[in-house]
Amino acid sequence: MTALEDETVIVTGASRGLGASMATRFAEEGANVVLTARSRSDLEDVSDGIDGETLVVPADVTDEDAVRAVVDATLEQYGELTGLVNNAAIGLLTLHDERSVLHDVATEDFRQILDVNVTGVFLFSKYAVPAMIESGGGNVLNVSSGLGRRGSATWGPYVASKWALEGMTRTQAEELAEYGINVNAVDPGGRVATKFWDHLPDDERSEILEPDVMDDAATRLLAQGPDGVTAESMPADEWEQQLDDRTQ
Repeated sequence: MTALEDETVIVTGASRGLGASMATRFAEEGANVVLTARSRSDLEDVSDGIDGETLVVPADVTDEDAVRAVVDATLEQYGELTGLVNNAAIGLLTLHDERSVLHDVATEDFRQILDVNVTGVFLFSKYAVPAMIESGGGNVLNVSSGLGRRGSATWGPYVASKWALEGMTRTQAEELAEYGINVNAVDPGGRVATKFWDHLPDDERSEILEPDVMDDAATRLLAQGPDGVTAESMPADEWEQQLDDRTQ
């Protein structure tokens, strides 16, 4: 039996990078995987390369009606929902390929980053969690960052969004424990070879991690039962060690 057999998982930001890699692994492990991001063509390219069951449902994570439609399509296709991976995120590098001290950040940029990185997670939780409760439990996994645990100059909006995500993770873990839903956060533990870091010169890319860096940890977290770890946040390699220790 594969690790995620009989699980149904929504992955946001699934059109590239970390999201595409995790979605591919989840499908290989037997899950029904719902791929969502803004670009249908990019999502279909990812889906075409996956050996497993997938459903493509494009959506902007900041559009409440579109988010609701993703969950509705999931339930219509598979009848249940047991996993949610909130991966979609942006930063100043996404918008402008450069960073800025906080007091120089354009107000519209700050709002857009918080809208995607925080409100998007809220909206998917708002509509996915009731479906997970109805399905009998499951796992919510929020993709965080080391910048959700410390400050860093010129990263203000992104730092603010990831600190918010860390707080939401712990809050929902307390709220959903009684329903058999674990809520955790995971981060890659460093810079990853994704579009986010395309601006880096070659001499700064030696320590870039591959997009599959979180696949093992994310798969094992989604496979947890109602007695699993919850309300925790750590890099993928630390998660793997902790989960190894629990199974010994």
